[in-house]
Amino acid sequence: MSDKTVKLTDNNGKQAELPLVEPTLGAPCIDIKTLYKQTGYYTLDMGFAATASTKSAITFIDGEKGVLLYRGYPIEQLAANSSFVESAYLLLDGKLPTAAELAAFEKDLADNAKVDEHIDRVLSGFDKDAHPMAMLTGAVAALAGQFHEGLDIENPAHRKLAATRLIAKMPTLAAACFRHAKGEKLPATDEPKFVERFLTHMFAKDASYKVNPVVAKALELLFILHADHEQNASASTVRLVGSTGADPYASVAAGITALWGPAHGGANEAVLKQLAEITTPDNVEGAIARAKDKSDSFRLMGFGHRVYKNFDPRATIIRGACHEVLDELGVSDPLLDVALKLEEAALKDEYFISHKLYPNVDFYSGIIYKALGIPTSMFTVMFAIARTAGWVSHYIEHHETAGSRIGRPRQVYVGATTRDYVAIDKR
Repeated sequence: MSDKTVKLTDNNGKQAELPLVEPTLGAPCIDIKTLYKQTGYYTLDMGFAATASTKSAITFIDGEKGVLLYRGYPIEQLAANSSFVESAYLLLDGKLPTAAELAAFEKDLADNAKVDEHIDRVLSGFDKDAHPMAMLTGAVAALAGQFHEGLDIENPAHRKLAATRLIAKMPTLAAACFRHAKGEKLPATDEPKFVERFLTHMFAKDASYKVNPVVAKALELLFILHADHEQNASASTVRLVGSTGADPYASVAAGITALWGPAHGGANEAVLKQLAEITTPDNVEGAIARAKDKSDSFRLMGFGHRVYKNFDPRATIIRGACHEVLDELGVSDPLLDVALKLEEAALKDEYFISHKLYPNVDFYSGIIYKALGIPTSMFTVMFAIARTAGWVSHYIEHHETAGSRIGRPRQVYVGATTRDYVAIDKR
């Protein structure tokens, strides 16, 4: 909070003087909590696009400049030098770990990665063709039942243990959903590394399975890039549910359902569906033309970003890894041919360049997952694995921030005024 204030005056001369909150980075915010008391007015902000719901020290985004910081560290530096586990530690604790702290955290994650047999029973209740996000939501909700006894969310140690369990178990649960759809059991593994353990759970057929380091590197990058993204819909959902006193497992289950939507975490799934509709590289030129036609409602999925108005820094990082994976695996797939032709055309097209319609992280992540043989329906589950680190960090921060309260937005009521009940025989 600064000493600065903003004065508002309506057409009738009614005034309010409101404090200006100065951030360490970004635009100042007007603190409106006394606005109603001073004026009798509330504010309307559909979708909360111009409203700060909390104070946070976790992630900073400057969409105009293409900046993404985790706890002050540029995403480019973390992608080049860090691991997902180290980045998750950073998000949770606010600092980079020492070698000993990182080793201890990696061991904690490995020790907590296993899931009990009751998860098999939960997943067995789903049809094999059920959407994996539905299965994942059910499995995480089951963790709330398993670990509810004795959990005190006001105890920092209990919150940290729950956070560690969620980060550790999410990839195991994701792989279990993948295996269930194929009618397979999750293989046992003592792999100590986070990404390698997940790949083993996903793809190992026997003890001879070896993780491809190019694939592991690409997934490591994707997990780092997707770990958090400020007050997005799913993180806000986790904080909102957590503000009611719900435990971390239930709150993260709610976050998963928010992530599921195609306007949020389902965007990379939508990219592949559209590539399938384009069908062949020969149809790319027509798709580009339709995207530029203002009278056509068609728009290309995976291009541009609601937050980043210049470029998506995550897409710049992952593009190289995407092409490295395709070269390494030598995958022959018509949809990947469509994607590469689409990328090439868009990056050269003056309309796309001038409108800053660059390929975003959803575009490249979808291509990578497709190349790895991960079904389109699993794409958002992959997103959830990484984003769990951000979700639990926001949950903990909410509980540690002075002045946090239950989320309870106002509304502008536009329904009927008071009416008298009419008996059914008089209607």
